Amino acid sequence: MPLRGTNAPKGHIQEKQPLISLKTAREISLMQDAGTIAATALKLTGQAVKPGITTLELNRIAHDYITKQGAYPTFLHYNGFPMSACISVNDEVIHGIPSAKRLLREGDIVSIDLGATYKGYVGDTAATFYAGKVSLQAEALCDTTKQALYIGIEAAVPGAHIGDIGAAVQTHCEARGYSLVTEYTGHGVGRQLHEDPSVPNTGKRGHGALLRPGMTIAIEPMVNAGKHQVKVLPDRWTVKTRDRSLSAHFEHTIAITSDGHRILTQI
Repeated sequence: MPLRGTNAPKGHIQEKQPLISLKTAREISLMQDAGTIAATALKLTGQAVKPGITTLELNRIAHDYITKQGAYPTFLHYNGFPMSACISVNDEVIHGIPSAKRLLREGDIVSIDLGATYKGYVGDTAATFYAGKVSLQAEALCDTTKQALYIGIEAAVPGAHIGDIGAAVQTHCEARGYSLVTEYTGHGVGRQLHEDPSVPNTGKRGHGALLRPGMTIAIEPMVNAGKHQVKVLPDRWTVKTRDRSLSAHFEHTIAITSDGHRILTQI
């Protein structure tokens, strides 16, 4: 997840060569453990999404599960973020702060982004869920965003480039009339929530860092039904679409392997 304050530079654009950490088989196994905890927390929290529940209660479900597994909620206090999960509703793209005052309503789409740190390694994942019955527009947006995630993952193989991932995501979404958020990106992940390289959701094939076995990255399309521009609210965290169009978000942490890739945040 992007999870940064508004004083940080936009995105993860870097002028120097990224310092990419290649993980050993043991490290990837530990990341799989962290990823399983994160994925299960996401599933349980998503199952609780319904009209009338508060986003603070959803945060509690995620927090309690992660801590009961002996892990730490990675987002809690990260760069000052006050909660264990980011919960963003409708036109909120990312970084929504859970609140006892925010009750979900019938038809809301709810993006939940969370991480678990276990034995020193991070699993980072996100998905968008439905509060009751949603509109056909909302359902189509979420379906396209989830499809884009897996299309991006399919492009993540050794010998390919970071740009191949972004190009695959971009082509799929723009062909269906949607736009990609460009100020925030996917990223490397491992001992830290954010490592090199940046993983944009737009790009050119054959450009960017070469994908090699042992790389671990988070791919996370953030897709808007309207235009791509976003704004940060006065709370300095919540990011919304400028045109108030709906936004969806899906994410997996993956490892590049010798014969392809391995998703570390699925159960």
